[in-house]
Amino acid sequence: MERPQRHTVGGLPSWLLRKPEIHLRTSDPADNMTKIFTLLRKYEPHGPLVNSEYYTGWLDYWGQNHSTRSVSAVTKGLENMLKLGASVNMYMFHGGTNFGYWNGADKKGRFLSITTSYDYDAPISEAGDPTPKLFALRDVISKFQEVPLGPVPPPSPKMMLGPLTLHLVGHLLAFLDLLCPGGPIRSILPMTFEAVKQDRGFMLYRTYMTHTIFEPTPFWVPNNGVHDRAYVMVDGVFQGVLERNMRDKLLLTGKVGSKLDILVENMGRLSFGSNSSDFKGLLEPPILGQTILTQWMMFPLKIDNLVKWWFPLQLPKWPYPQAPSGPTFYSKTFPILGSVGDTFLHLPRWTKGQIWINGFNLGRYWTKQGPQQTLYVPRFLLFPRGALNKITLLELENVPPQPQVQFLDKPILNSTSTLHRTHTNSLSADTLSASEPMELSGH
Repeated sequence: MERPQRHTVGGLPSWLLRKPEIHLRTSDPADNMTKIFTLLRKYEPHGPLVNSEYYTGWLDYWGQNHSTRSVSAVTKGLENMLKLGASVNMYMFHGGTNFGYWNGADKKGRFLSITTSYDYDAPISEAGDPTPKLFALRDVISKFQEVPLGPVPPPSPKMMLGPLTLHLVGHLLAFLDLLCPGGPIRSILPMTFEAVKQDRGFMLYRTYMTHTIFEPTPFWVPNNGVHDRAYVMVDGVFQGVLERNMRDKLLLTGKVGSKLDILVENMGRLSFGSNSSDFKGLLEPPILGQTILTQWMMFPLKIDNLVKWWFPLQLPKWPYPQAPSGPTFYSKTFPILGSVGDTFLHLPRWTKGQIWINGFNLGRYWTKQGPQQTLYVPRFLLFPRGALNKITLLELENVPPQPQVQFLDKPILNSTSTLHRTHTNSLSADTLSASEPMELSGH
């Protein structure tokens, strides 16, 4: 992991003038561990040996394999440090969940969004259950000091339910007045999330075609200007996706006056590194053919408010197909007849979106991309027997032929179909040749 650039004092980096922090992965061999602590002694001859972040596992990124650390590697590393008399802080000791929009992201050659699950292969799981890694670590610690007597709390009760068939509520665009009750912000060029004080979630960008496009014409955003994922619609019909760091172009047609909508998703902010200026939204004006599109309306969307306070609604009349593709709401109410327990929501064959349980934003799902296939649902979010629970789902791309979900008693954090993906078509910037002049659209 790279250390962020910092100021220098007297020619030395300022971090050398403070108490050094040691971060060790479990794969570090014992001799390397000795070298690192020897380096610490160079700058702090008499202080304690401290590993402030000893990684018991690792986080997951969408589109990559689920990360794990073996029990033997973690326990061996811990025992070696304790033999040196070091103090150790384990990260993570208890797995967690990036509910809502709260996942972070890294930039390792390209933008990598972190999954909703932060289970981390930790000694205590995302659901708070003890794992074999926990008992193995306790055995190691018991060699150096007493551990509390008595049994470890057992895993929480788990619940299975379903499958449940979800029903179409309506296209996202049908609820635009409720999603953005203050109305749009207007600008010649598109504005970022930050410029309109939209800190997370989604924002809709809208403009109109100034002339008829008969032949399929390239549509793209130059200079890697989509941060982070854009869902493109013409007159409410889904056209496809543009994504950060990908050399994507869509082919569009439309009549003069056709409505061009771009729903942009903030996929999480960079949470490590020296560059914290991770602006979201459309950072550059999109281009259609040879025309730079202008005269934009920005709709900062309050989707959580709609889900929590306004659903169910009488569905506005929607002039498009009954099962539209693109950003679409689905929902289902259901009772729980037996005991309520922790559970894991499985969304087989859905593509990508956001999901709420009784108005609480569980987080993102991206079944098609993986590796995570289930979302953790704490039992406290569910109403007990006799009351109706409600699932609300925003599918951003394509709905499966059978729009079903199911609650499982075990998580699926590593899809068997997910392979480690290498992206060869990522881009740093688009360039324009002198023979391809751009012109501004006029309204």
